[in-house]
Amino acid sequence: MALKDLKYLAAFILPIGAFFSINNSGLISFLPLLVAFIIIPILEIILPKQAENISKEEAILRKNQLFFDLLLYLNLPVVLGLMVLYFSKIDQFTGPLDWIGNTGSLALIMSACGINVAHELGHKNSAIARTTAKALLLPSLYMHFIIEHNLGHHLRVSTPEDPATARFGENIYSFWIRSTYFSYLSAWKIENKIQRKKHKKVFNLGNRMIQFSFIQTMYLIIVYSIFDLIGLITAIILATISFLILETINYIEHYGLMRRKKENGKYEMVTHKHSWNSDHQLGRIILYELTRHSDHHYKSTKKYQTLNSHAGSPELPFGYPGSLLLSLIPPLWFKVMNEKVEYWSR
Repeated sequence: MALKDLKYLAAFILPIGAFFSINNSGLISFLPLLVAFIIIPILEIILPKQAENISKEEAILRKNQLFFDLLLYLNLPVVLGLMVLYFSKIDQFTGPLDWIGNTGSLALIMSACGINVAHELGHKNSAIARTTAKALLLPSLYMHFIIEHNLGHHLRVSTPEDPATARFGENIYSFWIRSTYFSYLSAWKIENKIQRKKHKKVFNLGNRMIQFSFIQTMYLIIVYSIFDLIGLITAIILATISFLILETINYIEHYGLMRRKKENGKYEMVTHKHSWNSDHQLGRIILYELTRHSDHHYKSTKKYQTLNSHAGSPELPFGYPGSLLLSLIPPLWFKVMNEKVEYWSR
């Protein structure tokens, strides 16, 4: 491991900020949100992009270094620890401002350190990695993501059949509804098909969607039994905000980019031109290279520490945090992005 690889430790800036926010009140309760959506976007405008790629030799060395995997696994105790801390102090928040700040901050961690890390671990073949991914998805009530993302999204990305690909001219709010509903429905269809191929009844205990439904229900029951109705409502709000952050990321990653359908009715192969890329340094580190999304879809088996930047990939005008904010204002998003989509669709 090279010293420069220690930069990925900066991914824990947001959870550290959440620890301080939950233990304080007032504006400090918004600390992770201020860092993610004000400080980082400003710095990413100022700092130069970093499009350089590592050598093939370095990629081989990095591929199996334990350090990079340990960083991912460490997010599970971090996320769960912050959740326990949050719920233990939920009745100590001094007012609505504290509740809003801390709830938004924790939901951000559940998305950035929970769902995002689960996304990376869910692509691994080991049972430990996939079990950890499911545990990270549980608080967001989005365990079906591991099915739909791997077996649905990656096959249908940048086609009208993919719920998680935003269509040209589609605003973020209608996308939230469409992607959330149809991604969940797709996960059921995919898992049911798997059960039929095994010559089993759809509704059996081996059906992962049934397992996930039971686990998530039990999670909510446990929260309710310990923290009463306010805990249950808050848990649902936390989950909703966190998976909407994920869906917003889905929105900016593929907005308007479509694969061409060939004469035989099949779509062209996925290339690095079918995802929006971002080489802004801070977003790359904080999100474990998720922002190099073009290469991730081009070669989905690659680990985050070996992802490359492609000169021919569509580039977002801002880093991920800035682009997320921009997407929430559809007229501005369309003004900035539609011309770029038309260029890359030629």
